[in-house]
Amino acid sequence: MRELLGELVASGRAVDLILALVAVEALLLFALHRWRGRGVPLADFLPSALGGVCLLLALRAALTGRPWTAIVPWLLASFAAHLWDLKRRWHH
Repeated sequence: MRELLGELVASGRAVDLILALVAVEALLLFALHRWRGRGVPLADFLPSALGGVCLLLALRAALTGRPWTAIVPWLLASFAAHLWDLKRRWHH
């Protein structure tokens, strides 16, 4: 079991599984809001989810030994999504 978990992390597959769960969560939230009018609208959920996805992709790049030039763009994209989220939430 330990070896399997180690391989999942080292190969980046653990991040792939988490990304799949985030995608399922986004689809369920979207469907719930669209069909029932309940939950979080996609426009409110998207910036935060996008920031998290970008951080996960940066983690995957780091875990799989990619160079810093493959990691930094994901970090910058995550920061941009964070700023987008803050702008949407900021009340004057």
